[in-house]
Amino acid sequence: MTEPSPRLTRAQQRRQTEEGILTAARQMFAELGYERTTIRAVARAAGVDAGLVMHYFDSKDNLFSRAADLPADELPSGGGEEIVEVLLASLSGRLDGEPVASLAVLRSMLTNTDAAERYRAAAEPQLSQITTAIPTEDAALRASLLSAIVHGVIIERYLLRLGRLADASPDQIIELLRPCFQTLAAAEMPPSTVRPASAS
Repeated sequence: MTEPSPRLTRAQQRRQTEEGILTAARQMFAELGYERTTIRAVARAAGVDAGLVMHYFDSKDNLFSRAADLPADELPSGGGEEIVEVLLASLSGRLDGEPVASLAVLRSMLTNTDAAERYRAAAEPQLSQITTAIPTEDAALRASLLSAIVHGVIIERYLLRLGRLADASPDQIIELLRPCFQTLAAAEMPPSTVRPASAS
């Protein structure tokens, strides 16, 4: 005979309800963006009353703020090679499981200033660290390109769902990206590909 599950305390019930609302909100913000997501729709998806959502979060802005909280990747203090492997490992994890908090921000940032500010706040410290690790004069541009590739791949895979990127395996994507990332983080410039001017 199985023992009955212990009853949850009030604090545990509150945390469970709050997390259920946040899970529903992340999914809706990721699918619909900020403007089209409503408190009523989030409440319905979470199986609670809209008044309870307001009781926990006060406003749609606060709900979005909590639902779209973006933890920054922990980058090593080493050089470009180490940074590349951490970025690729982080991207691999996001390709393996839908990153709903990131998607909530990415889908919402073009129409909501708070979402855009969240994106910048989460990205700037990491961008600065990547720039520092790349020993070239154009390190800031290289770091920006690495960041753009990461976010572009996520947008293409989950929001646009175009072509093979939508269903390709994370391993295949990472292996194809690795040489590109290594080139951008390299200490030396790649050989020039500028063609000589043809004789007239």
